[in-house]
Amino acid sequence: MKSDDPAVQLRDVYKSDLPIFFEQENDEEARYMAAFVAPNPDDRAGFMAHWDKLLSNPAIIKRTILLGEAIAGQIYCFELEGQQSIGYWIGKAFWGQGVATRALLSFLEIVTHRPVYARVVKDNLASQRVLEKCGFAIVGEDVGFAHGRGADVEEYIFERRD
Repeated sequence: MKSDDPAVQLRDVYKSDLPIFFEQENDEEARYMAAFVAPNPDDRAGFMAHWDKLLSNPAIIKRTILLGEAIAGQIYCFELEGQQSIGYWIGKAFWGQGVATRALLSFLEIVTHRPVYARVVKDNLASQRVLEKCGFAIVGEDVGFAHGRGADVEEYIFERRD
């Protein structure tokens, strides 16, 4: 990272961030790569209702990812099948800039519970590289229906212990 690169920062999620999150998640290529997304990408009301629940749940740690002044995405920690799991979404305009890696490293300073897990479809190599750079390792595999692809997909389960 060059010294003149904009900083990646995390901050609390504001309701005013949600329309930007909605637009980022509504990108067809991004939805395909993420795979596990809401069944109806055009349902803005459903998206907002879902985020209202997230925002009111103190057990879910959620942050907005900023690159300089721009909202680059979101990152969150939630319980999935009894495990603390991390998910993130980076807007397509910010792909390939190291945003996800820098955001996840910062988020792991906030989320101190270990082990912590993440799941990634097997063909999402970029997200796999992010997790590996941040100290995660593959500990399992699973198959599940992915609305972003309209089919069952294979995924890796990643874990970070330290």
